[in-house]
Amino acid sequence: MYAKFFGLRQEPFSIAPDPRYLFMSERHREALAHLLYGVRGGGGFVLLSGEIGAGKTTVCRCFLEKMPKRCNVAYIFNPKLTVEELLRAVCEEFRIPPLDRGHGTPTVKDYVDALNEFLLRTHAVGQNNVLIIDEAQNLSADVLEQLRLLTNLETSERKLLQIILIGQPELRTMLARPELEQLAQRVIARFHLEALSESETEQYIRHRLAVAGMTRAVPFERGALKRIHELSRGVPRRINLLCDRALLGAYASGKTRVDDEIIAKAASEVFDKGEAIPAERSRRRVALAGGAVGLLAGAALAAAAGFAVVGRDPGLAPAVAAGPSFAGRVTEPPASAASAVPAAAPALAASEAVTMAAEDELPPPGTFKTLIADDKQAWRELAAEWELALGDGDPCQAAQRQQVHCFRSSRSSLAQIRLLGRPGILTLNDGSPAGGHALLTRLAGDNAVLRVGDVAHTVPLAALAQVWRGDFATFWRAPPGYDNKAVAETGPVAEWLAKQLAQLPGQPSDGPLRARIHAFQLSQGLEADGLAGPVTFMQLNRATGVDEPRLQGAN
Repeated sequence: MYAKFFGLRQEPFSIAPDPRYLFMSERHREALAHLLYGVRGGGGFVLLSGEIGAGKTTVCRCFLEKMPKRCNVAYIFNPKLTVEELLRAVCEEFRIPPLDRGHGTPTVKDYVDALNEFLLRTHAVGQNNVLIIDEAQNLSADVLEQLRLLTNLETSERKLLQIILIGQPELRTMLARPELEQLAQRVIARFHLEALSESETEQYIRHRLAVAGMTRAVPFERGALKRIHELSRGVPRRINLLCDRALLGAYASGKTRVDDEIIAKAASEVFDKGEAIPAERSRRRVALAGGAVGLLAGAALAAAAGFAVVGRDPGLAPAVAAGPSFAGRVTEPPASAASAVPAAAPALAASEAVTMAAEDELPPPGTFKTLIADDKQAWRELAAEWELALGDGDPCQAAQRQQVHCFRSSRSSLAQIRLLGRPGILTLNDGSPAGGHALLTRLAGDNAVLRVGDVAHTVPLAALAQVWRGDFATFWRAPPGYDNKAVAETGPVAEWLAKQLAQLPGQPSDGPLRARIHAFQLSQGLEADGLAGPVTFMQLNRATGVDEPRLQGAN
């Protein structure tokens, strides 16, 4: 309706997932790279998650256009199906007739046998098979388990069916269920598509206008562009709805420029009344809600292990190098101690001296008086789980002399901690002036177990969300010779890395070390820069079974 008025060939802000309009932000490029990596990664599951309207389906459509040759694709976009219905739909997508055993209606076994026969036949002629399931958060646990069983068919080199699950953040929560642990372990790559930044929102709008044929100046004023980002929260679908209505409003008013007033009126028409609120209030509301909701969802086992992921899961912060800690700066270990690796620590278990407090919510603000006030003491209590003797000096320096390093992040989530699977120190703010620390020893279901001295408190995650803001610290065991510096292509640490990576299924067994690290990081959902930092080492330790204390309930 308004296209010609603004010099456009077509309306640029349709919510249909048209790949021509795909704006390849850094996040979208990485999402697409993860999908392509998954197809070439030897089978298993690939997970792409994101908020409603973040562009998941559009990325998937672009992925389909870049699908490698000799690849058969089945696409399921309505997964609210029973096991039998899903298998029938998959067979229909692959054009596989069910086996006819003369007993009338095909059974689940008939569909599975026909599918397995198809997979073996196509593999023999060099074809790959990919099953894409959109809106996968709607899958039932029974269907997810059946999908896992479909990936059991494999050769010595790869699985014969690659399954890509695309869904909303609830999908990651589903995969955290204990009964789906086997499936979660088969996810070889995962990515969470976050919203656009303010600058990316402007680039996104300019991109769509250009694709639609605009050759004149962008019809949105600078203030209007800023307001669009605030009201849409950077979610592409919301941006489309708001921009489309704003252009229509400008056209109806005979205006060639969209200003703040038009944006405000458009927002009142396309969003709920509560959503068109001042930006600062909006940010505060999102921050407050995000703390509780993010932690409730944080118990979920998301696919990639966490702290090093940038722009994946909500709250996944860049890796914090082993440096400043609660106790001060972490220095490089003396050369004489570099090769000293402590004896294997036992799996984390509650001490006989630890008693369990009542299973209820945290006490009222200011009354949780048993918090560990001294951060050095918190490190020492954590060190007991590692069988480390730290003495009276700097805990992190003492640990590093035993080839165990300190790690600290101020923007973590329980999902990240669960994925790293190790106990650690939480800094809590219970309303008292100083706050304090507690040891996180267990994550199970909707509860966490916090230990202070010899008392363990079982705390609902919703209650924990009120006093914890993301500060987490832990230890990690470094390889012999590691000195907090970038790992070179040769040397003891490089040799250790190469040996550990070679143990992992689906990882390249030769080639440059940086490329192999990159492949491992990509498969784990980490920032794939090819550089081995603390989080990469922690994930590699967990993947290869290096003996470190484990967080109860996270394995």
